[in-house]
Amino acid sequence: MRLIKSFVVISYILLFGGNVAAQSIANYPDRTVTIIVGFPPGTATDTVARVLAERFTNKFGKTFIVDNKAGQGGSMGSAFVAKAAPDGYTLVLSATAPLAINPNLYTNITYDPRKNFAPIGLVSWLPYVFVTNPKTGINTIQQLTEKAKANPGQLTYASIGNGSTSHLLMSMLTRQAGINVTHIPYKGSAQSQTDVMSGQVDMTFDTMLTLMPHIKAGKLKAVATGGLTRSQFAQDVPTLDEQGLTGFNAGAWLGLLAPAGTPKPIIDKLHKELNAILDDPDVIKRLNELGSESLKSNSPAEFSAFIQTEYTKWGQRVRDSGAKIE
Repeated sequence: MRLIKSFVVISYILLFGGNVAAQSIANYPDRTVTIIVGFPPGTATDTVARVLAERFTNKFGKTFIVDNKAGQGGSMGSAFVAKAAPDGYTLVLSATAPLAINPNLYTNITYDPRKNFAPIGLVSWLPYVFVTNPKTGINTIQQLTEKAKANPGQLTYASIGNGSTSHLLMSMLTRQAGINVTHIPYKGSAQSQTDVMSGQVDMTFDTMLTLMPHIKAGKLKAVATGGLTRSQFAQDVPTLDEQGLTGFNAGAWLGLLAPAGTPKPIIDKLHKELNAILDDPDVIKRLNELGSESLKSNSPAEFSAFIQTEYTKWGQRVRDSGAKIE
């Protein structure tokens, strides 16, 4: 009799429990969704995340909120999501550093970007620009090189944290230029840029999104951009490649991910709406005004392959730089 009852209970769970789960996926989202950002408010990633949250909220009729969990070059936020329930209600807008650089740089990263996430889609490209305080008189890479070689270790540069993209790009610049410049890490863009503008630090290499307002206001001097071609947002600013650092080509990308194991129908649903958002002319214009270029991933599988490629590429750059953080 007990065996019969047990069989009935198990059959009920399998039949109706499965139906409930399928219905829950079909009705996704039916409550608040949190987009984790591993950087402080006001950074490029945070700004783009808030654009997405607003659009997802309007589309689905359920609230999408942004929660900042800053630290370890953006990796604290990614680590949090890697361990979250794979139900689609905790997502992460992550970037080059947490997914490609930091796992090769830090010795204590607790997640594997190639295994612990379900990629949804690429979101945007963030061009980087190298700037100086106008009072330094450094307006070209040649002037930077000459001044740095005449005063080894005396010039200073700010980054948004150890292991951040801004830190690694500046390490690449100084290594390729053969100069010694002292690194001063901060916990985000706002304070690092404030100190460069005030003259406490000489220079920084950060996203165009966060730096352009200060460049336009004349508070910072745009010396060079990080891509191989000039940015559409600053056509008058030469690239590092143009100024003698041959082949220098780097920036940052942003992508939306969920924890590994998130049901495929939820991933596909989010991917479809993400692409619709990134196709919206108003969103494209808004991202462009922020200094960010809208991207669109053809499929979650292609985004996954992209992460694999970036992981390998940046791993080599980290090894070349000799950087390692405990």
